[in-house]
Amino acid sequence: MPFLPLRQLPPTSNARVADAWLERIADRLAKPGADVAADRALLCRDTLLELSYPQYAANYETAVADGAIPLGTRLALSALDPRNITLEPEFYADCDDARFQPVKPLLWLWYSFDRTPLAGQNVDLGVKLRRLLARRIFRSCGENFKAFQHVEFSFGYNMDVGDNVVIHRHVLLDDRGGIQLGNNVSVSDYANIYSHTHSIVDQRDVTNALTILEDGVRVTYHATVLAGVHVGEQGMVGANAVATKDVRPYHVYVGIPAKSVRVKPNAPEPATVLRTSEHRVPK
Repeated sequence: MPFLPLRQLPPTSNARVADAWLERIADRLAKPGADVAADRALLCRDTLLELSYPQYAANYETAVADGAIPLGTRLALSALDPRNITLEPEFYADCDDARFQPVKPLLWLWYSFDRTPLAGQNVDLGVKLRRLLARRIFRSCGENFKAFQHVEFSFGYNMDVGDNVVIHRHVLLDDRGGIQLGNNVSVSDYANIYSHTHSIVDQRDVTNALTILEDGVRVTYHATVLAGVHVGEQGMVGANAVATKDVRPYHVYVGIPAKSVRVKPNAPEPATVLRTSEHRVPK
């Protein structure tokens, strides 16, 4: 099979404008403030307002209160401020408000940006913005993080991410019980990684469990990794598979429930392959 690394593309003609826009967001995030959540809420609101309703940028508060403006428009304007909306994790009893409220505006900016005309399939700009936000949302985030559009989280603050991690489109990272992603992890389109589960008797009975994907793990298209599963180094969860138990290092698991069908040809000695690695992403 041919080896096809990603190409390096030349900068677009608006690269300087894009860089200046990202730098402005980074500068506002870096400014110290007495109320981080409020400062970030205003950053989120101002950024989305400029992108979606620039005609109201100079008189936002007046427009929201203006009875002459259609109700739907006023409601949409007010929802640009994350303090005026609720996200699903806020209903969870185990949501730590002290940790969630400062990241909520950044999650809302992430999700809302992905639904603007500017984002769409705009890969380079989107990756750079999400990388900037991830460093402020996650508990830890390594170098060269790359997330494509429509990635969603539970809390966000329970994510530990290593270097060179790639998260593709429409992925759910349910970090309610914590998710650790090692270096060079790749999660493909429409995959789901969970870290909480519900009792079959009473769905209010929730168990949180840390889910770990070690260095070099690949979770491929439409696959699911359930709460508490430990995918060993260089392990692979195949397309549409459901990993209900630990995945051994260098093994390829497929099916529902996922089972090992082969060992990667680059695997070390079998005795090493069958032993679960002790590597963890540092907190």
